[in-house]
Amino acid sequence: MGITVRNLQKRFGDFTALDNVSLDFPPGELVALLGPSGCGKTTLLRVIAGLEHADAGQVVLQGLDVASVGARDRQVGFVFQHYALFRHMTVFENVAFGLRVKPRRERPSEAAIREKVHELLKLVQLDWLAQRYPSELSGGQRQRIALARALAVEPKVLLLDEPFGALDAKVRKELRGWLRRLHDDLHISTIFVTHDQEEALEVADRIVVLNRGHVEQVGSPQDVYDHPRSAFVYEFLGAANRLPGTVAGRGFVAEGAAAPIEVDADFAGPANAYVRPHDLQLWPVGEEGHRDGIAVDVRRVIPLGGSVRVELEARAGGALEAELDRDAWRALSLQVGDGATAVPRAVRVFPAR
Repeated sequence: MGITVRNLQKRFGDFTALDNVSLDFPPGELVALLGPSGCGKTTLLRVIAGLEHADAGQVVLQGLDVASVGARDRQVGFVFQHYALFRHMTVFENVAFGLRVKPRRERPSEAAIREKVHELLKLVQLDWLAQRYPSELSGGQRQRIALARALAVEPKVLLLDEPFGALDAKVRKELRGWLRRLHDDLHISTIFVTHDQEEALEVADRIVVLNRGHVEQVGSPQDVYDHPRSAFVYEFLGAANRLPGTVAGRGFVAEGAAAPIEVDADFAGPANAYVRPHDLQLWPVGEEGHRDGIAVDVRRVIPLGGSVRVELEARAGGALEAELDRDAWRALSLQVGDGATAVPRAVRVFPAR
């Protein structure tokens, strides 16, 4: 089912949660709504589901304006962050619940309900837990049961509100891969809310970045990461070093740098350049051919398994971070307190504000 939202406005008192939001969600896509707390992502999800009503604008599901259609009749499955399973019901009864409360004329037979529930429990790989209660399950298992319950009523759209937010990092990573594989099998139009950049980049077909009720950027994970349209998007999508300086012609001169860095900019004047830690190369002071970078001092070295994060202090002021693999770090023979030269490899430049 395709989903379109047009010019959505939603306020809570003096707070604007959605400010003229318009988006298209093609059928069968897995789309991530990504942004910081308070950006409007959960409000947008709840408006699509019919759990909140917009002050203005339209929600169109499969060509139909659903303003007057209640949440129950929108054919939407909703999974909350905190599972919302019925504690007094077994796993089987939780999954069967949506089928059993259907109007009599639409309700499947008891045999059909049993068959459907067992099919869904096999789909989420938890059929062996059918007679357990929620209190006897792990967090990851509860969330998979909540997803099975949402799928039981055969929704046209699946909406997930930070589905893995209450889980530990290892379980989150496992469930991300599982959700992606499940979506590839089912092809249900799915929108999920997250503030976890890695989660969005790994799982989604498309990412919508929201900020203060506005849509900042829409695109594939690779496009949004490689071609951010604003400093906000760049900084939100991962660790970033900000270099204040000036754009003149096709060059950016960072404060503390001896020479300009070639950049693709359509403006001139005060600017901030951004570079990812893994795109900041380090060289010993005076290394031939690398004297035009930024003069820095090594302040802290943090081992991260197969890589090393190096915290730096620019001689002109300001903190920077570099990340490189262990062998590359060892080859530099640098110690805490040593001077070095930091050379940005890939830079994005935005006007200073």
